[in-house]
Amino acid sequence: MGQHFLGFMTWNMIWRNAFVICAAVLLWCRMSLAAPPQLPRVELQLDSLGAISGSSEWDWWQARTAYVPGGSPMWITTMSETGKTTSHDFHDIFQSVSHDHGKTWSAAQMVPSLQRRTEEDGYQVAPGDLWPSWHDATQTILATGKTFNFRDGKKEDYLRERVSYAVMKRNKSWGPLQFLKLPQRDHAGYPIIAANAGCTQRYDLPDGDVLLPIRYARNPKKRNYTSTIARCSFDGNELRYQEHGTELNIPQGRGLYEPSLTSFDGNYYVTLRADHTAFVTHSTDGLHFAPIKEWKFDDGKPLGSYNTQQHWVTIGGGLFLVYTRRGANNDHIMRHRAPLFIGQVNPESLRVIRATEKVLIPENEATLGNSGICRISDTESWVTCGEGLLRLGKRKGENNKVLVVKITAKPLP
Repeated sequence: MGQHFLGFMTWNMIWRNAFVICAAVLLWCRMSLAAPPQLPRVELQLDSLGAISGSSEWDWWQARTAYVPGGSPMWITTMSETGKTTSHDFHDIFQSVSHDHGKTWSAAQMVPSLQRRTEEDGYQVAPGDLWPSWHDATQTILATGKTFNFRDGKKEDYLRERVSYAVMKRNKSWGPLQFLKLPQRDHAGYPIIAANAGCTQRYDLPDGDVLLPIRYARNPKKRNYTSTIARCSFDGNELRYQEHGTELNIPQGRGLYEPSLTSFDGNYYVTLRADHTAFVTHSTDGLHFAPIKEWKFDDGKPLGSYNTQQHWVTIGGGLFLVYTRRGANNDHIMRHRAPLFIGQVNPESLRVIRATEKVLIPENEATLGNSGICRISDTESWVTCGEGLLRLGKRKGENNKVLVVKITAKPLP
């Protein structure tokens, strides 16, 4: 009987141990499947390139750079000629060109076809908030933006804003300012009023179609913006509306505006400015987006970016956000628009990883909220930013500068 008892105990222990081992294996498998994939560790190298100086009369603002590839590549930076004494005093578009990878820039030259002009009704119209980017399918530069409209040359009328664009051909000449025709009403039946694409980062599809972020008002008596992505065809001459996607809005303040779009790892991401904070959302097709989320760090605390645009950099297998924020010893800067930061984004949680945050452009008594991204390759992008509102700080009376920073993804060991 003792042998039978010992045998029973031995088998019982074997079964119990086997059960424990199986349970542990199952738990490990479940944890492995549930664990989020590790983000690629992307190290960035930041190098300041040559700067473009403003003049004693004008600031260069809303500066952004386009890259023209080829055997003799060049970089073209467009800038708004901007008065120094008041906001939104935008005039002609100028450009500066580099043929040596941004080390030096040509003297800024006015673009004749993109001057501020007086229309028949007396309004003065200036192209502005332009973002030039290379359109590979047509081998052109397509610059998209908006119009600034001044009654009697002085009082700005935002209800007359339009989605504007201009095209530069291979012969390096800019065509006239053109306007995108949009439907009269959105999906919800509201009128589309004062639509524009100012300061928005677009994405070009492989077939040449353009995903263009735009914003518009629904009520002429309330300046509250709705943002959406418009899919447009582009043949190298004309930009044509095809359809638009989710209409993103909040009732608070001026709503959601200055949307910027990118594609990363098969998905699409939009960042949105709001008066009190900033938001982000994602999509699988570039048109239909999930509900918005407030931008936060990975520790759950708010990012602190507000009333200022943000933009995307995809580089080295990582997704990055360029932004300004509170909490950087910058209370003396209007809307905390300096320094300019870059941080890696977790595409699953849509949060900025705090440990990856770096200063792209240090604070120097000027705002840095109006930047632009120029993607060169999978491992290189440039950020261009014109210093703003020097009149409000210790550098009052100085000429502003357009600053350019090269971002390079460093190879991992």
